[in-house]
Amino acid sequence: MEREAVLVAIDAGTTKVTTLIGEVGRTGDVNVIGYGIAPSAGMKKGMVANIDQTVNSISSSVEKAERLSGYKISSAFVGVGGSHIGSQNSRGVVAVSGHKREVSREDVARATEAAKAVQVPSNREVLHVVPRGYIVDGQEGIKDPLGMSAVRLEVETHIVAGAATSVQNLSKCVVTSGVQIDEMVISSLAAAEATLTDTEKELGVLVADIGGGTTDIAIFVDGAVYHTAVLPVGGINVTNDVAIGLRTSLNLAEEFKIKHGTANLAEIEPEELLNVAVLGESGGQTIQRRKLCEIIEARMGEIFSLIREEVKRSGHAGMLPAGAVLTGGGARLA
Repeated sequence: MEREAVLVAIDAGTTKVTTLIGEVGRTGDVNVIGYGIAPSAGMKKGMVANIDQTVNSISSSVEKAERLSGYKISSAFVGVGGSHIGSQNSRGVVAVSGHKREVSREDVARATEAAKAVQVPSNREVLHVVPRGYIVDGQEGIKDPLGMSAVRLEVETHIVAGAATSVQNLSKCVVTSGVQIDEMVISSLAAAEATLTDTEKELGVLVADIGGGTTDIAIFVDGAVYHTAVLPVGGINVTNDVAIGLRTSLNLAEEFKIKHGTANLAEIEPEELLNVAVLGESGGQTIQRRKLCEIIEARMGEIFSLIREEVKRSGHAGMLPAGAVLTGGGARLA
């Protein structure tokens, strides 16, 4: 594939930091040429809790990707998560400029800027202003107004903002690791771009990225994003429940969750047995695999209940005929 550009993405999550390097061809296809995964230290529920540890984790992930690809990373797109992320919908209105009264790129940009004028607290930083659709002289449902004759242009947008200090701390960690930031992208929108089809977005769909410390969701209706949210629960909560329920260490609980865990109790055979080391005891215990999976099923059920409540709160319940698309490590348990 003839290289047109190289894109780099860094996702610093609660449990791991992933760096991905991709070559973009002339047709827009992306070929992954390198990746690096490092255990995440210093992140808690998607936010930086220790600067030095987070810098070390990012540096390790970046170095692994560089060694594998032979490409020196100078800048990257960086994923942003955490329960500090919030969103709202806004509308911007402008008069179409120019003697021809045709909508230009400048008009679209001015309308989008007008939508950004919505009141955002000083301790919040706007990350995205995503156009959802346009209204041209009262005509709704316009996806691309460029070149249309009009007097008045309105744009409906979805604005995503995060706590300024949380965004700045993550930015500081990435830059300190030797990488400049091309753009910061919230995890739910990145997951949507990677997993959803245009048809699903048009019909109405939910994407849920179940990570280690958080679950990031985005709702699309009529081809545009209408709601985004971050829930402060994820795979770590499942691991903690397993450790408590089986009286074992967190490391073993994580290992058993990954190797033997599922929330689908119907696929488990009654005779499946597991040997689990018990904290404070020299010998282990033999348990049915079903016991492990019942613990997992209970917590995953709670996570899906929280997702359902968030959909209701957004006002889009019953508007998602394309259903839900699950991604992230926690989705493997569903």
